[in-house]
Amino acid sequence: MRPRAFFFLAICATCVSAHAQLRIATWNISFYSGGRVPDIQTTVFGAFEGRSMSPDVLLTQEILSTTAMNTFLGALNSAPGSSGTWAAGPFIDGNDTDGAIFYRSDRLTFEGATVVSTGGGAPLPPRNTVRYDVRLKGFLGVGPKVALYNCHMKSGSTSSDVSRRLAEAFAVRNNAQALTGFDGFAIAGDFNTPASSDDAYDKLIGSESNNAGRFYDPISTPGNWNNNSAFRYVHTQDPSANGGMDSRFDFLLLSNSLTNGAGFDYIGAFGVPYSTTSWNDMNHSYRAWGNDGTSYGQTLTVSGNAMVGSAIAQAIKNAATASGGHIPVFLDLRAPAELGVSTNTLDFGNVVQGSAASLPVMVTNTTDPVIWRTGIANLLYTLSSTAGFTAPAGTFTDPAGGVGNNHQISVDTSSLGPKSGTLTVAGEGSRAISLIANVIPDMIAPTSMSLSIANLVSGGILELASSDDQRVNWRNANWYTGGRLSPVAELEVVGTSSLQNPTSLTFELEASTAGSFSQEIRLYDFVASQFVLVSTTNSTPFDSTVVANAPNPARFVQAGTKQMKARVTLTPSSWSLGRVLTGGFDRAVWKPR
Repeated sequence: MRPRAFFFLAICATCVSAHAQLRIATWNISFYSGGRVPDIQTTVFGAFEGRSMSPDVLLTQEILSTTAMNTFLGALNSAPGSSGTWAAGPFIDGNDTDGAIFYRSDRLTFEGATVVSTGGGAPLPPRNTVRYDVRLKGFLGVGPKVALYNCHMKSGSTSSDVSRRLAEAFAVRNNAQALTGFDGFAIAGDFNTPASSDDAYDKLIGSESNNAGRFYDPISTPGNWNNNSAFRYVHTQDPSANGGMDSRFDFLLLSNSLTNGAGFDYIGAFGVPYSTTSWNDMNHSYRAWGNDGTSYGQTLTVSGNAMVGSAIAQAIKNAATASGGHIPVFLDLRAPAELGVSTNTLDFGNVVQGSAASLPVMVTNTTDPVIWRTGIANLLYTLSSTAGFTAPAGTFTDPAGGVGNNHQISVDTSSLGPKSGTLTVAGEGSRAISLIANVIPDMIAPTSMSLSIANLVSGGILELASSDDQRVNWRNANWYTGGRLSPVAELEVVGTSSLQNPTSLTFELEASTAGSFSQEIRLYDFVASQFVLVSTTNSTPFDSTVVANAPNPARFVQAGTKQMKARVTLTPSSWSLGRVLTGGFDRAVWKPR
């Protein structure tokens, strides 16, 4: 589990209205048929000392009709400080009162509602439990998907009440256990559980043989909550009636994937119990909104309320109605990082054997910093490559909105031929990048040779492969014919290209002669079926290298066979030479690229 202290001061302590993480809230609005608009707006969007509930998704209980749901939605969209982007899920009319979901459509996409448990008379749970599926916006790929269970369990302490709560918890856990394709799940609502020993609560959070559907209390606060001042900072009921604030009935519980310290996760020190001495617990983003711990056994403190101030506290109290109700509860989740790479393929092309060859790949955290701003996890990732390629080792990080990291990926050029592999970038998910390279020889030596006009004195094909002063030596005593200077040596070589269609082709020749000779290099054009003059130079008594570039290089490589041909002709450039002429060819090679 990663250390979490670094985000407590930045996010948890302030709970500011400009929060950028995903805030989930639950609120039993108490037999809501409409009205209470100013109190709802102040409760949800009012600010005190920079603090505001201002959630991104709000799960409510005791909504009485579609009309009531729409009235509540209108209150959210018309409130001062609202984004004005609120939408509601479908109203599902079941037995007794009903739940509803309200969400910011600029941050979340609603993907569906499922009735998990159908309400009815005993022994059934009294009300429907509905699972709402939402997906986070602000991701280049498919954003994370979370299941939100909204429940209102049976109140009371009789055996029937306990068993009806347990039946609802069974249905929720079984449903969560079967989820696929989700990045996390949470349950919100009025549990009506007096203690953590209640069968329903234990069913939700208890360890079983299959814990895929297990929930966790992010503030790790078990105990006998009712009428117990030790839990006065987490009590949620009743802010307005005579009973006062003495019960923890309203909860937000999270899946393991949202509490494991990685990526999409609870902002807070999961596993650390909530403070028993302060409402402003720096270890947690979880809040019982409006409860500053001074209301135990009394109606909610209004004047001097240290958490929300008097205006918001009065609004919470009014919204609960004089008949009694609840205060909201919320917590924050950090949006996960999204792994982005600059390309899906790194194609090195043709690289020369023994050379250093590398290409860059950019890795970035692509979660939208405009939508989620600072409430985004840092991208942590590693690079690994298959044999034949090398990637930097270690763990790298990139914050949201960062410039990304540029990594050089290299290919092993020690052996010839085509190479392929995969670069895996593993972080929040993983990306596979195809690696392609073709290692070609530095030079292509001839596979055959012929020396005409002149006589071969020594050497052969091996001497043409490298620059080592081991030559193909020739001599010619018949250089003067017909009253003119004639060619005295002609070398023709044949080789096989490493590429069928090179983009450049050079022929390099090292030669020396005893005297001044005109040296002409011709390459064979397989399209025109003829040798083409590509270089005319003067030879010297010492080895000198001439580089001849082929125009339209692909024409000088035969289709299919990839054969190449070159012809070098030496002609005396002076009459003052000796009777016997000599020279040598040290190296004759091609370089297709």
